[in-house]
Formats: sequence, C-alpha cells, structure tokens
Amino acid sequence: QVQLVESGGGLVQPGGSLRLSCAVSGFTFSSYAMRWYRQAPGKEREFVARIATIGGSTYYSDSVKGRFIMSRDNAKNTVYLQMNSLKPEDTAVYYCNAASTTSASSYWGQGTQVTVSS
Repeated sequence: QVQLVESGGGLVQPGGSLRLSCAVSGFTFSSYAMRWYRQAPGKEREFVARIATIGGSTYYSDSVKGRFIMSRDNAKNTVYLQMNSLKPEDTAVYYCNAASTTSASSYWGQGTQVTVSS
C-alpha cells in the first residue's frame, strides 16, 4: 500500500523556521522524483520544490528560492523541506508528491498545515 505521510507543520511567527518531513512506503522510493506543493486558501495548488532521484539536484519556485531547502534520505525513504525566513504568504497546506521516472505513477500525501502569523 502506497503511503506518503507529511509531518512537521504548525504555527510559526514571521521570520521563523519549520522543517517538514514526508515519509513514504509502498514503492521504490529511490526511483521517484519528489516534489513539494502547497495550496493556500482560495488559491490553486502551486509547485514549491523538487529533488531528483539520485544525486539530489534540486529546483525551487522563485517565491521560496534562497529560503527553502529540500533534501532526501533514500535510506530512510523520507524527504524534507527546511523552511527558513517564513513569511505570512507561505501559509498553506503543504503536500508531498512522488512521481515515477519510469512510468506515469504519481502519489500524493494528505498534506500538513503551515501557518505563518504573529
């Protein structure tokens, strides 16, 4: 059974930091590119960051570049999103996505809420 379980969300003040985790099971983690997306109330889901299967090359949206860092631990079947210098506009539900590099398979987690507010 495929599972992606996000954790680490919460309430943080502007300028603060959070680290999100996404633990996966049920598929060959090392064969999947991993992405983070987010969806703010009343807005479309948007891409945040991605990381390659091997080598760990990353790509970020302009809105988070320089503040967020995505990483993966293939031994633990987990990806992380370190979020620094958080802004109120980062408030959203953050979703983990796994996309196969060899098929059309794509899986989503249930999301974790991040709220940036004073």
